[in-house]
Amino acid sequence: MQLYELTIHEAHERLKNKEVSSEELTRSVLDRIDSVEEKLGAYITVAADTALAQAKQADRSVSKGRCALLTGIPLAIKDLICTEGIRTTCASRILENFIPPYDATVIKKLKEAGAVFIGKSNMDEFAMGSSTENSGLKLTRNPWDLDRIPGGSSGGSAVAVAAGMCIGALGSDTGGSIRQPASHCGVVGMKPTYGRVSRFGLVAFASSLDQIGPLAKDVTDCAMLMNVIAGYDPCDSTSVPKDVPDYTLALKKGLQDTVVGIPVE
Repeated sequence: MQLYELTIHEAHERLKNKEVSSEELTRSVLDRIDSVEEKLGAYITVAADTALAQAKQADRSVSKGRCALLTGIPLAIKDLICTEGIRTTCASRILENFIPPYDATVIKKLKEAGAVFIGKSNMDEFAMGSSTENSGLKLTRNPWDLDRIPGGSSGGSAVAVAAGMCIGALGSDTGGSIRQPASHCGVVGMKPTYGRVSRFGLVAFASSLDQIGPLAKDVTDCAMLMNVIAGYDPCDSTSVPKDVPDYTLALKKGLQDTVVGIPVE
């Protein structure tokens, strides 16, 4: 198995046990991007220098015995979430050269957790679309069949996860923009309950529905990402002041007695 194929929880264990370094993991992901990005078009910006600097910092933390859930894990960020010093275009030529002067709250949380930012992923322009064919900057293709769409608007994040161009990713979902591309690309994506994750620093599509959420290779990884990004934020008036549980504990219950409703119309 190549390092870029690891899940977040697999990579976390290897990093914690010092079987692999974050720099090695990050270089594996960057090499993978170099080999497939031209065909897939998952990224608007690849922040290689930033990623390697963060990876080296993560390795210093691990050497001192500090390895949080996302320390040293290379992530892709949908390009409508503000990242200080890394351009945020919303896949529009209007913002093609916009570099935010601040981080979104979720980005601050990820930095505090020691995550590595590989780059900003492609999307439908201003999140208005469901195929990632409506980006103002490039076309994104489904990694399983280049003639098919990856879904959207978080198509770049879903493709990056599916193709090993990151270990996990963030997207945003208003009416399906995480869940639909996740299903198209064969990865796990979830829209958190409204108010669970801060929207501060998210370029809004519809503030009454928008939510930032995780895309990952499995459910455990989604739970790990949620552990970090969820929580109350006074900068977001719709943020819910509730404690954040350990979402990974819910994975042990199984699905016995769970009722699933399927709308027939």
